[in-house]
Amino acid sequence: MNRNAFLAAAAAGVIVVGSVGVLLGQTVFDPHGLAGASPASVHGEDEHKGEGAADIVTISAAQIMAADIEIVRPELGGISTSIETQGSVAAAPDGLAILSARSSGSISAINKRLGDLVARGETIARIQSGEGAALAAARASAESRAQGAKLAFAREQRLFDAKVTARQDLEAVQEALTKANAELASTRTAMEAAGVSDDGRFVLVRSPIAGRITAAHATLGAFVDANAELFRVVDPAKTQIETALTAADAARVRPGDAASVLIRDATIKATVRSVTPGLDIASRTATAVLSLQSSDTVLQPGQFIRVHIQTKGDAGISSRIIVPDEAVQSYEGGDVVFVKTADGFEARKVTVGVRSGGRAEILSGLETDGQIAGRNAFILKAELGKSEASHHD
Repeated sequence: MNRNAFLAAAAAGVIVVGSVGVLLGQTVFDPHGLAGASPASVHGEDEHKGEGAADIVTISAAQIMAADIEIVRPELGGISTSIETQGSVAAAPDGLAILSARSSGSISAINKRLGDLVARGETIARIQSGEGAALAAARASAESRAQGAKLAFAREQRLFDAKVTARQDLEAVQEALTKANAELASTRTAMEAAGVSDDGRFVLVRSPIAGRITAAHATLGAFVDANAELFRVVDPAKTQIETALTAADAARVRPGDAASVLIRDATIKATVRSVTPGLDIASRTATAVLSLQSSDTVLQPGQFIRVHIQTKGDAGISSRIIVPDEAVQSYEGGDVVFVKTADGFEARKVTVGVRSGGRAEILSGLETDGQIAGRNAFILKAELGKSEASHHD
């Protein structure tokens, strides 16, 4: 630009540098995008925005096209009440058994291997244990005392019937018999709980359920501590589906809602059994547990599947204003939608209802007789943010 042209442009108040215009020392929108926009392109209804003033973003049609901001029209309709999510197959509480050593000792026999089928109550392994031998000895001692007390009571009963002894003598031996029987019952219970064999030589590892061994940590001859995990048995017919839900979706799902489990080309019917009342601290999600309506399935614990839940709460609503989910932006502690105006967009506060499938339900603050920013509406929000920052500087 020569000197005379520069003076003429300065007198007009506009200097053009490259393709960016400068108006009275302030940069306006770069025609190739919004990156060069200054707070001068974003304003309220007055210079100092007061209560109820609108947030306006001034932008031309060329700039809208350059920023790839989609213009859409709100429509009346309803959001599908179904929820699509991912889930995993887990063993039901009564379909998984963790078999551990009831007492410390060395593994003397292993009867089943990984993947083998087992019956309920079947012995899978044997452990030689001093604790088991001690329990067997205690039981034998209790049996001896109980037998002696029983004979003493029978003898005293005959003497009492013959009026040879007093009643208090009979009552004393009767009390001793009751105590001996109680001790015997206690030792038998302890042996059963520990899984001690009748001869007291082994602690038996038995499966409380029928199923298949899915984990095996036992090694023949190895010494194991009490409560050490040795096997896991899973009943394939007793499984459930666990899926994570966002807080919004969890609020819509209720026990009894119909669901479907999608795996490969098959669809398996299920029902929502429960939803956790709180959110996981790490993932910020709730867990829904689904029960399969048929136990004749090929699902295996640990398998990942797709889940479709049909909720009931919003069924039949078809006259709400629906917009693309990305059209709704969080701003100043609330939600806004950018409504198209003659010179750009106005950020209008709205109340949002259900969000699902990439769409959002607007309960208030918006009509269907205008146009709004859809895709890339966040660019307009960024312009408002820059405006607020400049007002505080």
